[in-house]
Amino acid sequence: MTPLAIFATAASSIGMNKLRASLTLLGIVIGVAAVISLMAIGRGAQAAVTSRIESLGANLLFVRPGASTGFAGLVGLQGSASTLTFEDAYALVDSGMAPSVEAVAPELSSQGRIVAGRENTSTQVVGVTPEYEAVRNAPIATGQFISPAHLESRSEVAVLGATTAETLFGLRDPMGQAIRINGRQFTVIGVLESLGGTALGNRDDRVLVPLTTAYYRLSAQRTAQGEITVQNVNVQVKEAADLDSAIQEIATILRLRHRLAEDDDFTITSQEETIETLEATNETFVVFLGAIASISLLVGGIGIMNIMLVSVTERTREIGIRKAEGAKRRDILFQFVTEATLLSLGGGILGVALGIALSNVLDGKTLLGQSFTTVFNGDVAVLALAVSAAIGLFFGIYPAIRAARLHPIEALRYE
Repeated sequence: MTPLAIFATAASSIGMNKLRASLTLLGIVIGVAAVISLMAIGRGAQAAVTSRIESLGANLLFVRPGASTGFAGLVGLQGSASTLTFEDAYALVDSGMAPSVEAVAPELSSQGRIVAGRENTSTQVVGVTPEYEAVRNAPIATGQFISPAHLESRSEVAVLGATTAETLFGLRDPMGQAIRINGRQFTVIGVLESLGGTALGNRDDRVLVPLTTAYYRLSAQRTAQGEITVQNVNVQVKEAADLDSAIQEIATILRLRHRLAEDDDFTITSQEETIETLEATNETFVVFLGAIASISLLVGGIGIMNIMLVSVTERTREIGIRKAEGAKRRDILFQFVTEATLLSLGGGILGVALGIALSNVLDGKTLLGQSFTTVFNGDVAVLALAVSAAIGLFFGIYPAIRAARLHPIEALRYE
């Protein structure tokens, strides 16, 4: 038989049992649609996280106190030491020794209990400098940001994140209102625009105060020399191409200031490293989602094998007649393999269409308080189609071999 004749015979056999074929297709359709939609959700989440981290500021480096590795090479000492000071941060803005550095924004964070009238919340209190607004892309929605005068006079003023402002004041205007942070009274001078959350935390749920105020009024930590210690220095580099040069310049300045001959007592990381680490983690998560969804494809393949075995039993006399008329073993084999492949490939095509539709429907929708962003990739659709065809081929081989091995005389006698 010619390939075209085998294809036509297989299609005709499938058409004779429409209900059974439809139920068989359903398993593959659900499996492929699940793979595509879950991969789209996973990649959408990955893209959203990357976008939000990039929105924190361009060309950023982060300098933290403490070595990058601790006992037995375990990371865990960053930010735990008190080796980085306010003076260290501004020493980095030296056009002679650090020409690649545009600006710096040191910060000092702690947890605080915030009270406004009868409302209260526990959130992060971040001591910052005026440069923080530009370096970390923290635009003001209403009011003003912390100024150099506030920093100099250690003013007890606060800028609220969008979520914190809503929690404490609801629909009321927080401007000029008094709040208490760990028992101390502060005046609200501004509210930040909504920035959204990232894998590193919710940027809308926080309170910004002058760094000097945070250190002298809210922090219990002091150095023997009386210097202001900071937990992180955000460094904005002039150009993305200057990141490596900036790292070397910053390291040289801090080694000279700290009089280090061997191991550094600080760690420098870049925004790129943070993004790469999170992308690698998210990629593992996406693959995990795909693997879970692929189980339904496997179940669909087993369903195809089951239906094909039933079909071989039901069509034993038909197989005997065809062999008696001269059909060869390979003709019978190819017919049943073609039937199984058509079923799985047809289900794959329908599954791809359903998966794309689900991805489009879920994009931007909120379900159970969770907003979904989906990113559809054609490579996933092609892979799903290829896998569905391979499953049909794999699970159709055994029933096809069984049909091809039937003896024509025994098949004709079958009732």
